[in-house]
Amino acid sequence: MTELLIPDVNRVNCPSRVILEHVTSRWGVLVLAALLERSYRFSELRRHVGGVSEKMLAQTLQALERDGFVLRDAKPVIPPRVDYALTPLGEEAAGQVSSLARWVERRVPDVQAARAAYDEAKA
Repeated sequence: MTELLIPDVNRVNCPSRVILEHVTSRWGVLVLAALLERSYRFSELRRHVGGVSEKMLAQTLQALERDGFVLRDAKPVIPPRVDYALTPLGEEAAGQVSSLARWVERRVPDVQAARAAYDEAKA
C-alpha cells in the first residue's frame, strides 16, 4: 500500500515547492497580477510587465499554464493570435500574490528606511 503524503512545503521533496516557485517568482507574480486585470496577448503582456525578456515571459507563461493557472487560447487566424487568461485556480493564486505585491508597494518607504538604518549601523 502506498502511503499518502500530505503536502508540506517544508519537506524537501514536497511538490508544493515547485508550484510555489512558479507562483512567487519575480515574473510569476507580475504575470499573475497583470492577468488578474484582464486577458492579454503575448506582446501586450510583455509591454505591461516592464523588464521581462521574451524568453522569460514565454517560460513563465508555459510553467503557469502547465500548473493550471493560465489558459493559452490560440486562435487559428492569420496573423496568429494567442491570448492568455487566468483559470479559476489562477484567479485564486493571482489574488494572493497580487495582495502581497500591493503590500510590498505600500511598504517600500519602510523597507528603505530599515535598510538605511541597517547600513548606517554596519558602517
